[in-house]
Amino acid sequence: VQLQASGGGLVPAGGSLRLSCVASGRTDSIYAMAWFRQAPGKERESVARISMRGASNTVYSDSVKGRFTLSRDKPKNTVFLQMNSLQFADTAVYYCAAEPIQRDSYDYWGQGTQVTVSS
Repeated sequence: VQLQASGGGLVPAGGSLRLSCVASGRTDSIYAMAWFRQAPGKERESVARISMRGASNTVYSDSVKGRFTLSRDKPKNTVFLQMNSLQFADTAVYYCAAEPIQRDSYDYWGQGTQVTVSS
């Protein structure tokens, strides 16, 4: 499975961005997809997760709940992270990841996309 992330950029505080992540290859093996982020000097943290099978169950970290929305386009094997009311603290490199079926880990990772929020 290969993941291609896009959509990062520079945005003022309070603004919005939409990240996309397209999966290719053995996409039928994907159970869930997620976004993580890593800010300079900080550990990588989970942002949001969505099921790619059955209902589109989503889970958000407390820090983004109510501001970010994760959605999917299953036929296109794509997930979208709509980020609204961006804050300086959201500045980070964002990574998409995929969890295979019957695995309890994210085995596939895309390249990062930089999100910079100016204060």
